[in-house]
Amino acid sequence: MLRMKKSYCSYIICFLISFFYYPRANAAPDQFSTLSGQWVLLKDSSDYLPYFSDCRLDIKPSQNVLDITWYWASEDPLTFHYRVPLDGKESSFDIEKRVWPYENFMGVNYIPKTKGFVRYQEDKDSHDFRVNQRYTIKFSQGSAEMEHVDTYHLSEDRRFLYVYHSRKGREHVIRYVFRHVGTHQVFTHVMKNEWHLKSGMGENAFFISLQGVVNRSKAQLYLEYPKDWEYKESYTLRSFYEHRLDYEFQQIVSVDQAISVFGAQLKGYIVWDENSRSSLCVAFTLAGLKDAIVVPKTMEPLMKAHHLAKIADFSDRFIGMNDEAIFRWAYNAYGKECNKDYIVWMGGATGDQIMPAIADFGVSKKAFFVDLSTDPKHIGEYRLADSLLSLMHPFSMVMGWHSYGKDLERNYVTLTSKHGMRVEGLNTFPNLSFTSMTPPSKDFKFKNNHHLQEEQTYKPEKKVYITLVQTDGLGLGSWNNPERGTIPYAWEVTINWYWMAPVLLQFYYENATPNDFFIGSLSGPGYLYPKAIPDSLFEPLMHIADTICKKLDLNVFETMDYSEGSSGVGNDDLPLSVIKKYFNAMPNIIGMVNGYAPSYTFGKVGKKPLLSFDYYLDERMPENDVAEDLNELIRINFQKPYFMTVHVREWNDIDRVKRILANLNGNVEVVPLDVFLKMAGEYPSFKDHYLLEKKKY
Repeated sequence: MLRMKKSYCSYIICFLISFFYYPRANAAPDQFSTLSGQWVLLKDSSDYLPYFSDCRLDIKPSQNVLDITWYWASEDPLTFHYRVPLDGKESSFDIEKRVWPYENFMGVNYIPKTKGFVRYQEDKDSHDFRVNQRYTIKFSQGSAEMEHVDTYHLSEDRRFLYVYHSRKGREHVIRYVFRHVGTHQVFTHVMKNEWHLKSGMGENAFFISLQGVVNRSKAQLYLEYPKDWEYKESYTLRSFYEHRLDYEFQQIVSVDQAISVFGAQLKGYIVWDENSRSSLCVAFTLAGLKDAIVVPKTMEPLMKAHHLAKIADFSDRFIGMNDEAIFRWAYNAYGKECNKDYIVWMGGATGDQIMPAIADFGVSKKAFFVDLSTDPKHIGEYRLADSLLSLMHPFSMVMGWHSYGKDLERNYVTLTSKHGMRVEGLNTFPNLSFTSMTPPSKDFKFKNNHHLQEEQTYKPEKKVYITLVQTDGLGLGSWNNPERGTIPYAWEVTINWYWMAPVLLQFYYENATPNDFFIGSLSGPGYLYPKAIPDSLFEPLMHIADTICKKLDLNVFETMDYSEGSSGVGNDDLPLSVIKKYFNAMPNIIGMVNGYAPSYTFGKVGKKPLLSFDYYLDERMPENDVAEDLNELIRINFQKPYFMTVHVREWNDIDRVKRILANLNGNVEVVPLDVFLKMAGEYPSFKDHYLLEKKKY
């Protein structure tokens, strides 16, 4: 018995010795298994990374050692490999290059052919661990030993690895945020902010055409546009792809690199004339048909160096020809081969500028590109534009925008609406060839923030009710304002994004607050003018809109009509028959808003109201003047309740709107749009007003 007790005690003592003496070696596989593998830096979540375009980690744990490799990406990349013993003993690593990666813009260098030293340190109060480093650095006054500590922290959900880099004497700890290499590996390129034909446009046009070709079968190339681009979400959306959808973006920095990556998918190149904006439009058309890229003459040597075939040369083809002649020639040459469901209007900035962000989608869809006037006074171009639209399939998409130097928005949308075609602007809308090929996450469902409760009654008091509608789409304006969510706001949703850019809509829906309410726009399944739509096409078009609105959980719709001029110089009212057709074709809609600038159509079908905007909040209008205007409207509309619908123009920010509201007189309440329409429909204080129906002979 004593012998058994002695043997048992010896066993326990040996076990305890082994446990405490070798704790890390035995624990290593479990402790570090979730860290094993490759990690990619999330630049938008990390501190500024000077000089280097990217950073990656490769972590390989074994029984007694943690192998950590840091990759710093640049034209001359750096690699540092550390074998870190888990027993806390110091080990060495080789320093081959002088570049010290942590602050590349400081006058500090490694000394090549020397050694650095690393040592593991476990944090007993958490699952974090530290890697202590020491090495010799060189600087202007000589050399000295430097020490730093990298603390590795894995997020609770194990999706993100945080590395906190600290050095003695610095208050600020540098933070690097990594995630595991994504399941979707794609490429990205940062676009130059150069849109003049002879200054930087050649490279930008190359990447846009390349994007259209390579994204046709699957999403492969994403372009990051300048921070001041009209659609400001390209950087934010990339981050969403990385964090939410597990995409990994690898940087392409040059045309040469891009051809090396994607050259096998290209069948050649097309030369366009830097003196002719329209020649680039023709080149985009042919690029889609031939799986080609577009380049100016100055980039042709690089194409030849990559042994790409020249498909066409437009560098002197259109000299002396006007736009009508150029696009008539182009359609005769290529029009029959082009997709009849899409046509691209490559308008916007004119003269020696072009901002063709929408062109990638046109190339991917093999669409025909034009830039023709839709103003009837330009007889030749107008007739050709009308003819080209007549050759398209019913309910086709017109991508892009009218030319600011030729015609007006209302000319453009009136003509397209007469053909029952759906405008999707603007010419600056980027990355559609990418976003249209990427579905939202499988766990996501479009869910709006409805405020109406079935059991609740909504009887207005004797006060002023204001509802705020932010227009011109979610891609513009004040969505990123930190004050968003502090007051009720309605936001225009471009409903075709349901299939064109579903991930973009997922981003907005998931980031919405309870005060953010989405509404469908604009006038149909795309931008249309209802009075210009032929009767035979109106109901089928609105059935398409109704179907999409149901999928997006939208029950309020917005319309406007400038087919007979704007509110300032024409008649933008709607007849009762048009309003009835809307509600008949879209039975789930509880109400509508109408106009852009103030309009004058007010009415209801049953208890479903249509209210026009009473005020257009221009971002340039001084705040005191806006407050005076709104207070005057409150005085004029003396009967209470008064329902005031305010159109908040896209560049207004919410701070500004709140300051204006604070200066209003009387009993005023800002309410969600669905509640607003419910009360206005059941307790209207407006007088019905419609456009008189035109007599039919």
